Amino acid sequence: MSSSPSLATEDSVTSKRSSIGLQMVCNADCVISNVVAKWPGSVHDSRIFRASEIYQCLSQGEFSGVLLGDRGYGCQPFLLTPFTDPQEAQQAYNHAHARARVEMTFGLLKARFHCLHKLRVSPVRACDITVACAVLHNVACLRKERAPRVPPAMDWDNPAIFPDDDSGRLLRDQYVLNYFS
Repeated sequence: MSSSPSLATEDSVTSKRSSIGLQMVCNADCVISNVVAKWPGSVHDSRIFRASEIYQCLSQGEFSGVLLGDRGYGCQPFLLTPFTDPQEAQQAYNHAHARARVEMTFGLLKARFHCLHKLRVSPVRACDITVACAVLHNVACLRKERAPRVPPAMDWDNPAIFPDDDSGRLLRDQYVLNYFS
């Protein structure tokens, strides 16, 4: 899970531009397991996450596992973020973290479906198209279709609006100690 790029849309009737905040959860094989495409682009990514069903399930212990998010999210026991000013072992963690984040999936999705670069439909229709593209992307991944070339990674990090959770920072530190020291 990660910070999400806004999906630009243009309403052809009014020529008014708008954007949609998009949240996706995917695995290391870029298969998408959760999509939230319904918020205005002006809403912060971490606010979208905190309002999502997956956040509720994770924070209440209904799901196990750990998601990776960018610096725009507060570090939680179930959502690990990169270090802001990393030391040596923390740099290795940040590097592994960056390689595994959802931005690769966003890049694949937009490379596979060029229409997502600029949709000329209403925001509601754009949300439906985005979810349909995510489903088709999963079909392509599961069928092991050749992935399109993806342009160089962009930095989608937003400043955090919620503070880190102490137990999240402790868990992240434990990962660094166990796997990156």
